[in-house]
Amino acid sequence: MFTIRFAAAFAALLAVVVALPAMTSSSPANAAQAIPGSYIVVLKDGADADAESAKAAKDHGAVIDHVYRSALNGYAFRGSAKAAAALSKNPNVQFVSEDRAVEAIGKPGEGPSASATQSLPTGVNRIDADASSTLAGNGTGSVNVGVAVIDTGSGPHSDLNIAGGKNCSTGTSYNDGNGHGTHVAGTIGARDNTAGVVGVAPGTPIYSVRVLNNQGSGSWSSVICGIDWVAANATAKNIKVANMSLGGTGSVSGTCATTTDAMRKAICNATNNKGVTFVVAAGNSGADLNTFVPAAYPEVLTVTAISDSNGVGGQAGPAPTCRAGELDEAPATFSNYATTAGALAHTIAAPGVCILSTWKGGGYATISGTSMASPHVAGVVALCLAKATGGCAGMTPPNIIGKVRTDAQAHGELFTNPGKQYGYLAWAGGY
Repeated sequence: MFTIRFAAAFAALLAVVVALPAMTSSSPANAAQAIPGSYIVVLKDGADADAESAKAAKDHGAVIDHVYRSALNGYAFRGSAKAAAALSKNPNVQFVSEDRAVEAIGKPGEGPSASATQSLPTGVNRIDADASSTLAGNGTGSVNVGVAVIDTGSGPHSDLNIAGGKNCSTGTSYNDGNGHGTHVAGTIGARDNTAGVVGVAPGTPIYSVRVLNNQGSGSWSSVICGIDWVAANATAKNIKVANMSLGGTGSVSGTCATTTDAMRKAICNATNNKGVTFVVAAGNSGADLNTFVPAAYPEVLTVTAISDSNGVGGQAGPAPTCRAGELDEAPATFSNYATTAGALAHTIAAPGVCILSTWKGGGYATISGTSMASPHVAGVVALCLAKATGGCAGMTPPNIIGKVRTDAQAHGELFTNPGKQYGYLAWAGGY
């Protein structure tokens, strides 16, 4: 039996709203959102990225920031618009796109807080991860599916199994200097031990892919660097899932084969060639997710946020304590949503209000945002992949996305507002 949750009109989103820039548009309206003098070059198949980037540096004075060899064949450089125009005419180049700024899409709702004994976070409870094969919270279960957190870095933290990573941003390591990525990682896979919190897929190996700096900011070229590293290491490190709690305004056109969107092409290649399922945040602007990327990409599993205060479904509980204006058992006021069948076809919902998880420095904190909803689903995908029978083992990413959404629909909790679709609530209990 289907349960449909309706939400009334709410006040405007407060501190958690982050207006994010577009990625690849060249229209005048979006031109100011580009990073001046920074470009991404996508090469044709068979071209040598190392040789082409070295030639660009020699012939055009380009400063090479990243060379891509796995998710993309290409490089990112800093230089003049004249150099970019000249490189676009190189017969080995598919296209050149402007680089753009990007930010994490979650903000603290309350400060870091200690947790001496382990608690079951409301979001983990709400999607029934405590009823999954690992029985999250009973102190025994663990998962062994690699999950890449493409974010501000993750850890170090005693409650996380950080298995390795890559730094594509500032600093000298892939450790988290902001807190956002560590929070995301905890919701995915905090250990089922006697302290702190427990994740949806307890103890699963987390790969810390630092693409945003300590302020939670970065560029699309740094994000592509992270995706490229995931693609290069997916097979050897068993990385099957990537969480991206970041994004910006933009739109989708064409297909994986015809797109001139460097970010989308990188995700397409990592998905189709390396079998990585991408789980992404829908965005925090209370707008149509078709205007945000990577949330709008049909190749990803896009996660909207719902508000839940007590971890229990079926009836409204008290209002969440860390954010005014939210109601239990309703879509989050800030969450982006789907308005078309195409967008809804790769959308799912998860708790994203007042979520307690791990934090930088070894502590714990409460944050709200679709950034917090997305890792719940990344954990669900890891659980599904870990289940040999009746799960997602052996499936391709499109089939995994389809199964997770179909199982959520069968569980029967749809969140919607008039003209706005947030999707069925993710369900971990079946894995």
